[in-house]
Amino acid sequence: MLNNITPFLVHWAITAVSLWVASLLFRGLKFDGTGALVISALLLGLANAVVKPLLIVLTLPLTLVTFGLFLLVINALMILLVAALVKGFKVSGFWTALFASICISLLSIVIGSFVTSDDPAEKVQMPQSGNWL
Repeated sequence: MLNNITPFLVHWAITAVSLWVASLLFRGLKFDGTGALVISALLLGLANAVVKPLLIVLTLPLTLVTFGLFLLVINALMILLVAALVKGFKVSGFWTALFASICISLLSIVIGSFVTSDDPAEKVQMPQSGNWL
């Protein structure tokens, strides 16, 4: 059972660290305390897992017209949603959320690349042959 919860806890910690670093970089992103940061990281992960896919499907034509750039707007909306739900998490506006979401995404990728697992089941497997389908 602990094997199943470990990746969840790692992703939660990576999201929390990314949010914390983003709050240091952006003046408009504030946390009242560590509790608000931890809850925000948890809710951001939940929003990205549940709400974000629904928004992507609903806004697919707009995403295709903008060549995927509308996904940045969806990421910003996820941060604004979490800020509205968590009492100690404040975002000053949309543009702060947009640039913070880019920063959080990049930080999560960088931190996640250092926290790797040796288990091949947890890694993305690329096809070995030239056939993708």
